[in-house]
Amino acid sequence: MSARADALLTAQAVRSHCAQIMALAEQDRAPYFQLHMERLPAAAAWVADTIRLQYPSLDVPYHSRWRHFEAGGIDRWGRLADGQGLSGAERARVRIDLVIPSVLLDAGAGPDWRYEDSNGMQLSRSEGLGVASLALFAGGTLSDDPGRPLRADAAALSRLTEGALAQAFQVTPANPLVGLAGRAALLQRLGAAMSARPDVFGQPARLGTLYDALAARAAHGRIEAGAVLQLLLQTLGPVWPGRIDVDGVSLGDCWRHPGTDDGLVPFHKLTQWLTYSMLEPLEEAGLVVTGLDALTGLPEYRNGGLLLDFGIITPRDTSFFQRLLTVDEPAVVEWRALTVMLLDRMADAVRAELGVTAADFPLARILEGGTWAAGRRIAAERRPGGAPPVSIASDGTVF
Repeated sequence: MSARADALLTAQAVRSHCAQIMALAEQDRAPYFQLHMERLPAAAAWVADTIRLQYPSLDVPYHSRWRHFEAGGIDRWGRLADGQGLSGAERARVRIDLVIPSVLLDAGAGPDWRYEDSNGMQLSRSEGLGVASLALFAGGTLSDDPGRPLRADAAALSRLTEGALAQAFQVTPANPLVGLAGRAALLQRLGAAMSARPDVFGQPARLGTLYDALAARAAHGRIEAGAVLQLLLQTLGPVWPGRIDVDGVSLGDCWRHPGTDDGLVPFHKLTQWLTYSMLEPLEEAGLVVTGLDALTGLPEYRNGGLLLDFGIITPRDTSFFQRLLTVDEPAVVEWRALTVMLLDRMADAVRAELGVTAADFPLARILEGGTWAAGRRIAAERRPGGAPPVSIASDGTVF
């Protein structure tokens, strides 16, 4: 592993690079956005109100993929696991088998796609993607062993076709899913990346074996969230297509912007989302995950949209709201960088509104309760169908 690349594959790198963009904004020198911190208290009050509406007791779970499996108040994962009698380490392995592909499939679905689950429930966006991926997994499509369907094996992932994914996700010309081809290719590359790391995923490679690799790295049953993220970034890096690389190492969700010392801004949004989603399987199996606030807020269109809708940041060029954006353009990179840093500021303000401490209410709970839900809520009030305030061309691997 290249030392230069390794340094960018951490949560610390995300925060330190985004802080450089934030410093420019605080001096009104950021090239694409102006900062209006006086508007943050109103947004924090909105987020705190959103949390109280959803969780009156303030017992907020971690921001994770597991909430989407419960869409409509149905514990689909719990029913599946209990029906199979899963427990202990094997239950953790199966949860990891499920959640990694599910998170990688979680980039924005687009406004027109819907999924009908086995209960006849019509689901869209992240909830639809989550429930569809759970059904895909439960059907044994990701397993290479017909006798053990609840697995995600490299062999099965490597041969997953776009057509098979389309069928599982009920995609038709009348029900289009954004980035379908990119999603299928991502899972194929996941299979290849797993096979290249038998030290982490075993041989033959299975995603759930990651649990054993993390347990082996834990000291006295404790492991830092940053260490989980770093291992995921180092092992899953090859799945990201056509990205910036340093010394031959793909940096994944890392983009160019002139406002940092090295001209780069890493975000690692999906991999951080995956790390948050790993917390429950690891803790259920008895590992203690420490240092949660080393991870950052997730720079995506709900958190970032919240900031735009409240006018905490405003684009210098208003065409930002009117044209189709690409993920690599510097204005989008700047918006995402400011989102990361402002989520830290927002978290402090929300805790003050709620009268809770950072120890009791880490960022992972602020996001869930929280900024993501509040971004969706304000979007629903502002625009038909709850569309985000910006349009981004997605290949199914970032947003």
